[in-house]
Amino acid sequence: MNHIVTVQDAVTAFADFMEPTDAELEAIEREMPVILADVELLDAHITALDRVPSEVDARRIRRARRRALAARVALVNRAAGASVPGGAA
Repeated sequence: MNHIVTVQDAVTAFADFMEPTDAELEAIEREMPVILADVELLDAHITALDRVPSEVDARRIRRARRRALAARVALVNRAAGASVPGGAA
């Protein structure tokens, strides 16, 4: 008779040390506006994939692209401002 046993290592393969660190979570939080803007840009492109893009679609893509670029610029400016000692730019 064969006993059926669960493979405990496979079930609990993710231990506490595999969780993201506080620094990694803070980095994700800082980049979240960029991530959300990129998702919005992808959504705009996806909606225009299966049809000929209308003027409204083109405007939505342009706006989403501008928001994504603005979010990236803001992230870079925040990172540059944080790394300059004394607040001098």
